[in-house]
Amino acid sequence: MSTRYPFTAVVGMDDLRLALLLNAVSPAVGGVLVRGEKGTAKSTAVRALAELLPAVPVVAGCRFSCDPASPDPGCPDGPHEAGPGAERPARMVELPVGASEDRLVGSLDIEKALAEGVKAFEPGLLADAHRGILYVDEVNLLHDHLIDLLLDAAAMGFSNVEREGVSVRHAARFLLVGTMNPEEGELRPQLLDRFGLTVEVAASRDPEQRVEVVRRRLAFEDDPAAFAARWADEEAALRGRIVAARALLPQVTLGDAVLLQIAATCAAFEVDGMRADIVMARTATALAAWAGRTEVTSEDVRQAALLALPHRRRRSPFDAPGLDEDKLDETLEQFKGEDPDPDPEPEPDGPDDGGPGDGGPGGGGPDGGGIPPQGDGPAPEDVPAPEEAPVPESAPQRAGAGERAAVKAAEPFRTKVLSVPGLGEGAAGRRSRARTEHGRTTGSTRPRGALTKLHLAATVQAAAPHQKARGRTGRGLVVRRDDLRQATREGREGNLVLFVVDASGSMAARQRMSAVKGAVLSLLLDAYQRRDKVGLVTFRGRDAEVALPPTSSVDAAAARLEQLPTGGRTPLSAGLLKAHDVLRVERLRDPSRRPLLVVVTDGRATGGRAAGGRAAGDPVALAARAARLHAAEGTASVVVDCETGPVRLGLAGQLARELGGTAVTLDELRADAIAGLVRDVQAGQAGQAGQARHAAQATRRAA
Repeated sequence: MSTRYPFTAVVGMDDLRLALLLNAVSPAVGGVLVRGEKGTAKSTAVRALAELLPAVPVVAGCRFSCDPASPDPGCPDGPHEAGPGAERPARMVELPVGASEDRLVGSLDIEKALAEGVKAFEPGLLADAHRGILYVDEVNLLHDHLIDLLLDAAAMGFSNVEREGVSVRHAARFLLVGTMNPEEGELRPQLLDRFGLTVEVAASRDPEQRVEVVRRRLAFEDDPAAFAARWADEEAALRGRIVAARALLPQVTLGDAVLLQIAATCAAFEVDGMRADIVMARTATALAAWAGRTEVTSEDVRQAALLALPHRRRRSPFDAPGLDEDKLDETLEQFKGEDPDPDPEPEPDGPDDGGPGDGGPGGGGPDGGGIPPQGDGPAPEDVPAPEEAPVPESAPQRAGAGERAAVKAAEPFRTKVLSVPGLGEGAAGRRSRARTEHGRTTGSTRPRGALTKLHLAATVQAAAPHQKARGRTGRGLVVRRDDLRQATREGREGNLVLFVVDASGSMAARQRMSAVKGAVLSLLLDAYQRRDKVGLVTFRGRDAEVALPPTSSVDAAAARLEQLPTGGRTPLSAGLLKAHDVLRVERLRDPSRRPLLVVVTDGRATGGRAAGGRAAGDPVALAARAARLHAAEGTASVVVDCETGPVRLGLAGQLARELGGTAVTLDELRADAIAGLVRDVQAGQAGQAGQARHAAQATRRAA
C-alpha cells in the first residue's frame, strides 16, 4: 500500500484542516465542500485525513461493515449475531466523476431476481464508504442525479436500491468530502446547502510558506516512508485527540443563550430553511469537544458561522460566496448572553498547534524548525512552479480610440426556453430532448453492456415464446441473458450555448448596450439552471475574439460580459467564423453535446478582416456566407435582434434565415412575452434542407 502524505505535515490551510477534523469528530456535521483553484492540494489533505481516523470494528465477513456491537437488523448480509467481530482501518472511498448509478448505489442481478426471486446484490461505493470517508473530487462536474443520491444517503444514513419491485436497503453513514474548482462551474444552491461546511483554499503568496511546501514535498517524494515516520508522533497525537473529542462530544451542552445566537445569526444573514441552524449547532458542539470543553461559547458560534454559512448566502451563480464578518460580530454581540467560561485557560488554536518540536499539525518543518502560521499555503501535491501567470488571449481589452468603456448590465429576467430540435444523447441537463438514463420510458432495446434499466414487459415478451423449449415446469419464468431488454428513456440534456455578441459602435448607445447585456446575462442564468456549457465570442473593430472558451462556469462568462467595452466597426462575418472554429473544436472534444448558437446583434455588418488578414469584401455577403457554414452543419441557432428605433432594416431577420434559425427581439425573449417562442425556434431549426424550406416559408408568408 502506498504511503500517504501526513495530515500534520500540510502547510497552512487552517480552515480546511479544522473543517475536516470537526467532521471526523462529529460526522453529523454533514461533510465539507472544499472550493479552490487548481494545485492547492485539496486532495492531499482529504486523503491524509483517512490515516487519522480510528480503526473500525466490523462483523467478520459482512460486506456492509456492520458494527458488531449493534448490527443493522436489515443488513442484506444479515442477520448477524452479536459477537466480538474484527477491526479494519477506516476506508476512504473515491467516487470518480464518470461513475454510473450502479457503481454508486450497487446493482442487482436482474436475471436471478426474475428467475429465482433471489436478491443477488452487489454493493456499491456507498456501502464501501460506510463508517469511513466518501471523497468526491470535482463534485461540481458530477451528474445532478448522482449528487442527489449521494447527498440523500449522507443525510438519511442509509441507501435504498429499487429495481423493478426488488428492494435492498443498507446503512450508509460516512464523512462526505467534495472538492471543486469554481472556474469549472458551480453547484446548484440546493446542492450547496446539503454540504454542512465549506472552505475556500488558495495558494499562499508568502514566499517562506511556498518554500516550506516545496521542501516538504520534495522530501516526501525522495523517501515517503522516512518522511511519514518523521511525523508519526504528531499523527498519533492528533489521532488520540480525535478519539478524545469523540468521547467528550455527548457531554457537550448547548445553552439557551448560544442557541439564540445561532438562530439570530442565521436570521440576520437570511439563509433559507433550517438546515443552517442545525449545522451551526452541531459544528459549535464539535468545536467545543475539539477544544476539550463541555459547554459551547460565543467564539464557537462565530467559528461555526464562518464555516457553515458562506455557501448558503448564494442566491444566484453570479453571487460570490462569503460572509460579512462585521455584521456577524454585531449580531453575536447583540444577542450575547453570559459565556459559560468567560476567562478560560488558553486552548490550542484549532488543529494546527505545532508539528515536530511543538506538538501539532500546523507548525514545524521536517527538521523541527517552525514555519509561519499565517495564510492558506498550498499543500504539497502538484504545486506548480511559481511563475508569472500569462495573460489569457481572451482577456477583455481596454477601451481605446473609438471605443466606449463597459456599461453595467440591466437587471436580468426570466427568459423563454430555447432548445435544440431533435433527440440528442448528450450529458444530462434541462434544455433539449435526449435519450438519458433517467426520464420517461419510451421503448426498449438489447443491452450493449451491463443491464442498468430493465424493461420488464419487453423482457417477459422476449422470454415467453421459449418457455416450452426451455423445459419450464414450475411457475417461475425461465429467463436467459438474451431475453433481457434495456429500457430506453427520454429526458433532457445540457447543451453548449455559444453566445456571439456584437460589441461594435452600432450597439454602443449606453442604454441599448445595457439592455443587451441584461438579456445575455438572463440567458446565462438560464444556461446555469439548465446545466449547459457556455462560451462567449465577441466582435468589434476589425476582428472577433473568444472572450471565454466553452466552460461550465457561467459566472466567468458573466464577468467577461460585464467588462466588455464597445465601439468600432461591425465585423459580423469574423464573429460567425470565430464561432464556427469554436464549435468545430468542441465537436471533436465532446461530440455528444449538441450546440446552440445565440447571436446577439442588430444585423448590421461593416468592414472587417477576411481570412489571412486580407482586406474584406462586401461585409454583408461575407456575413451571409459565414452564416451558411453554420446552416450547412445543422447548428441550431437563434438571433437576438437588438435593432431599435422607428425605422428598422430587418437585417437580423435576414441573418437568421441564412443561419437556418429564428430571430427574436429583446422583448420576445422574455418568458412573459409570446407563448410560442419555443415552437418557433424548433420549427425554424427542424430539417436540414435549409434553402428549400426558407423558400417555402417565404412563399407562405407572402400568401
